[in-house]
Amino acid sequence: MEFTSASEVHFEAISQLVSSPEELYSVCPSASYPWDYNQINDISKVRSDLTVCLIDNQVVAFGNLYDVKPSESAFIGNIVVSDAYKGQGIGRALIEHLSLKCTEVYQAIPYLSVFNYNTRALLLYIKLGFEPYSAESRLSHDGETVVLLHMRKQPEYNKPL
Repeated sequence: MEFTSASEVHFEAISQLVSSPEELYSVCPSASYPWDYNQINDISKVRSDLTVCLIDNQVVAFGNLYDVKPSESAFIGNIVVSDAYKGQGIGRALIEHLSLKCTEVYQAIPYLSVFNYNTRALLLYIKLGFEPYSAESRLSHDGETVVLLHMRKQPEYNKPL
């Protein structure tokens, strides 16, 4: 498993990580399914530290940072792991990698947001030291009311595990 900066050569593979409209809404609520090269390219213009996880030179996960305020806060976003690689610790490793980038590169507290129905991710984030600090009501891709939980990593967890 290797983490590297995502570039245009990865955008098509990144778009293929999302397998349904429901998953895309969880990963990038403003996107439209199917996710494609152009949407990833648009993300690359407004977000930073685009990162892919490679296994045998294949893109298996993606994430990035946004709203980075050095010495204050940085948000981790667009986290997605290929269906074939879920449950193998890749999402955890990616969150840890991006959290370290927040603290070591930007001296910023890592933040993220997760929908209430994404139990697997929510439990992982709690295990990694993130705690909810706010919540907002949203309409899902199919018009259901859902809750977007905003979380921040507690300072005592901002060390490598």
